Order: sequence, then C-alpha cells, then structure tokens
Amino acid sequence: MTAPNVVLWVYIVLLVAGGLVGFLKAGSKASLIASVACALPLVLALLLGWPNGTIAALLGVLAIVFGLRCLKAKKFMPMGLMMVLSLTAVLLRSVLR
Repeated sequence: MTAPNVVLWVYIVLLVAGGLVGFLKAGSKASLIASVACALPLVLALLLGWPNGTIAALLGVLAIVFGLRCLKAKKFMPMGLMMVLSLTAVLLRSVLR
C-alpha cells in the first residue's frame, strides 16, 4: 500500500469516526449518515484505483463543504477541523506521491 493511500484510509477512518461521535454524543443520525455518505466515494476511489486528480477533487469538494458549514455555524468544531483535515489530506497525498 502506498503512502498516499494510507493517508486517505486514515482520513476515511477519521471522517467516519467523527460521524460516529456525533451520533453517540448527540444522537445525530444525520451526522453518521453524512459521514458514511462522504466516505463511500473515497473508499470506492481507493478500491477501484481512481486517478489521483479525481481523489483530490473529491477531497477539495469536501473541504469546501466543510468550510462553508463552518462559516455558517460560526464555530470551528467540528466542521472547521474537518476542513483542515481535508486540505491536509490533499497536501499530504500530493507531497507523498
């Protein structure tokens, strides 16, 4: 397994774990469903060997969505953290390629 793929697997685990925490702490089914729905295309991308540009685009879209939700809520946690993690994953995947 290559380093960029390890970075993406770690990101996927953190994404789903965040949704699970939202569900367990606040009973938010929407958080759990949204995290799994966002993680599924990334898992498919890894398993099917999608190009790095496509994966970077998916992570970029997630970073934008998380950033917009962070601005709307006017608080950093949890959306701001996910935005930073998304951008970090894009950066690490491009550096480790």
